[in-house]
Amino acid sequence: MPGVKGRVALVTGAGRGIGWVVADLLASRGAIVMAVARSENELLTLGLDYVVADLSTHEGCALAAKKTHDRLGPISILVCNHGIGSAHERVIWEQEPELWRETMRINLDGPYYLSKMVVKDMIKQRYGRFVFTSSTAGQVAEYAGSAYSSSKHGLLGLMRSIAQDAGSHNVTSNAVLPGWVRTPMAEMSADAEAKQREITSDEVWAERALLYPAGRVVTPEEVAEVIAFLASEESSGVNGEAITVALGGIY
Repeated sequence: MPGVKGRVALVTGAGRGIGWVVADLLASRGAIVMAVARSENELLTLGLDYVVADLSTHEGCALAAKKTHDRLGPISILVCNHGIGSAHERVIWEQEPELWRETMRINLDGPYYLSKMVVKDMIKQRYGRFVFTSSTAGQVAEYAGSAYSSSKHGLLGLMRSIAQDAGSHNVTSNAVLPGWVRTPMAEMSADAEAKQREITSDEVWAERALLYPAGRVVTPEEVAEVIAFLASEESSGVNGEAITVALGGIY
């Protein structure tokens, strides 16, 4: 089965967590992977080609797209996984405007810039796969997370728009919506919640595990496998879909 073999894949947020696992998995299955993140030290642990870029800016997105195209060739797969969490957010009436703007720049503006830049390669090839990492908060808003929840809802709108605009060119666009995954970003929110409630972060994670019928949280590997499928040739019949990876839970 062709899968992702020989396809150039740009994976963002690849320095740690889900993005790191996705980049490694796609490479193991034959994709030609460019890993992108803000930390060179984290990217070095992958052993793959990489670009250090700030994807909250148009310039950073342009750098990532150009370096990938110039070094590896036309881009066939975009896994847009980078993002900022909600650990520092407050209820809406206390929310700082700059935090809102920062979240939108990272979680929504960056994916828009990258998508606009790489879709041209896909249209020329008449082949492409977009996969966006949204969140269960992209469908059910979380408490004290107006910026994060809004950005992840918006990401689904972007994904569905690309599915409509580029679908006639054999380009698909889909999203995964993970539940709680014990990544560095989620650890920050657990630490913030633990401090506020005067409990330990392990207790927070134990409570999160109880949200799911399986009695545990999702693993990065479980999310990565769904992303890898959506990035493959075999996923050609799936377009414009938001797939929840949350062990049967809501969050």
